Amino acid sequence: MIKYLGSKKSLLDKIVRVVRGLPDNDSVVDLFSGTARVGHALKSAGYRVFSNDHNRYSSTLAQCYVQANRSEHEEKAQKLIKELNRIPGEPGYFTETFCEKSRFFHPKNGARVDSMREAIDGWDLPPELRSIMLVSLMEAADRVDSTCGVQMAYLKKWAPRAHNEISLRLPKLLEEPPAGKCQAFNMDALEATEHIEADVAYLDPPYNQHSYLANYHIWESLVLWDKPEVYGVACKREDVRTRKSLFNRKREAKSALQKVVENIKAKHLVVSFNNEGFISKAEMEEMLSLRGQVATIENDFKRYVGAQIGIFNQSEDKVGEVSHLTNKEYLYVVSEDLEKFQMEPLERETRPSYPRSSAQ
Repeated sequence: MIKYLGSKKSLLDKIVRVVRGLPDNDSVVDLFSGTARVGHALKSAGYRVFSNDHNRYSSTLAQCYVQANRSEHEEKAQKLIKELNRIPGEPGYFTETFCEKSRFFHPKNGARVDSMREAIDGWDLPPELRSIMLVSLMEAADRVDSTCGVQMAYLKKWAPRAHNEISLRLPKLLEEPPAGKCQAFNMDALEATEHIEADVAYLDPPYNQHSYLANYHIWESLVLWDKPEVYGVACKREDVRTRKSLFNRKREAKSALQKVVENIKAKHLVVSFNNEGFISKAEMEEMLSLRGQVATIENDFKRYVGAQIGIFNQSEDKVGEVSHLTNKEYLYVVSEDLEKFQMEPLERETRPSYPRSSAQ
């Protein structure tokens, strides 16, 4: 899967074990799905998963990894990937924007992306198969990029991987889980709470002011293929200026999440949040206590690589010291039946620290 700031790769096993430890559940809604890594893991564990994200590249990843089933698409997808890998490069919008105006990809690979992306649209594929092709292309481009993992900037010198030849692979598709067909949605989180219902809601909202659309604008443009006007050194989409999320605004993030917590249709909640986010641990526990009893699992989490290299200026002179290399990633578990929650090994604080609100 693509490199992603805030990825829960190192916490996947724990998240799955937390969900398994909750009573009477076989479906999960992942309301802020990102790369769909969590949804993919839960589908693999047998759950019926409903993934949602307001960014189109994220919902495309979810349509591939969560909604699409391997037996339905594998054979056709393999043939199409072989065809794409044989297509010669022809420079176009992608090359001009992300290889010449900026330096995210080597021009030889940019030209291949242009050609392959045009071919995908020319095939007029059904939605799930199309998403598999787009994800295959996205991941292939990610393997030859020249960044530190986000698309706010590119490296001063080409990363060694940028010289490699781009090559597509079949994404790791899964079979339909015993609990039923999974689905992917492309809605605002608050809107999604009105339409999606599951036994467990997994919530991993943005922590701070940094927009995922801004961090991964190239994937949005690659998936939409709308060839938008761009601005700045990073050639960000013009709509990065206007497509703002409430969860990226310090004054509004808490109330937005409060509405999600109040409205989400689920028996149990599992919430992932960072100790550097807009909402403190105490505030989060108090908010979640409105839905039931709260258990908190603390996890040490390695900070993004930019926190380590960001202390150098453009002349590569050291201008600051690294303050810390790890954060705390909290998993909050919320349930009416928390006494029945069983997770082994039990790595959580004694909870609930807040009684259930009398307002409910």
